[in-house]
Amino acid sequence: MLTVDYDRLEVGPGDLVLDLGCGFGRHAFEAARRGASVVALDAGPEEVAQVRGTFAAMIEMGEIAQDHPATAVQGDALRLPFPDGTFDRVIASEVLEHIPDDSAAMRELARVLRPGGAMAVTVPRCGPEVVNWALSDEYHDTPGGHVRIYRRSTLERRLSSAGLEPTGYHHAHGLHSPYWWLRCLVGPSNDSHPAVEAYHKVLVWDIVKAPFLTRAADRVLSPVIGKSLVLYLTKPATSVADLGDSRPTLPRGVPGRRGPTTPSHGAAA
Repeated sequence: MLTVDYDRLEVGPGDLVLDLGCGFGRHAFEAARRGASVVALDAGPEEVAQVRGTFAAMIEMGEIAQDHPATAVQGDALRLPFPDGTFDRVIASEVLEHIPDDSAAMRELARVLRPGGAMAVTVPRCGPEVVNWALSDEYHDTPGGHVRIYRRSTLERRLSSAGLEPTGYHHAHGLHSPYWWLRCLVGPSNDSHPAVEAYHKVLVWDIVKAPFLTRAADRVLSPVIGKSLVLYLTKPATSVADLGDSRPTLPRGVPGRRGPTTPSHGAAA
């Protein structure tokens, strides 16, 4: 289940893509399927290990080539272990709402995107998120939980201050907002509640089978109550000529790495 529209982001063969805060890799996997070189980065070692394992499984199943440049690394969103202008495309899906110093993370996202490159940032949409917070403190008041609610204008302004130019937006996952309202109502950790279990089966059916009924309902609901705001941005291309044709030197284990240099800051595994 993707939040970002890859056709709109124009991800394709030859692109080097960073999936920041990759979680268990859904956006990274789709980028690899489209022929892009992929670096999936997360702070959690379990997530990184699972993404690496899934990339290996994709190779075994023939979804991507044996030598396809795709990997996962562990790192800090506030100190990304990549040179300036490394990536053609950057994705940060459902990440910024977890980071106290979001402005620093935005500056890092802008720094590693090449001039002329494109970015997609997704966060919980303001309206549905306000309902979740009103229904349950447990939903957000947990270690690593959501620390803020973004209005679109606020998110655009902060990303613009980091040197990026918003180009458009949409909302996604209209079926998911009522599900989370229900979970917040009965308790976010109460997965066994009959109503939660029933709704979850509907969402799994939608993800696995994509039937017309749920796809049509999602298209109708997403503009109104879609759980995610998806913002698209570019980095001004004023310095593209200065980059030349060569890729910057990358850390060990990263697709497209050139030379023996290791990163001078941050950490990658």
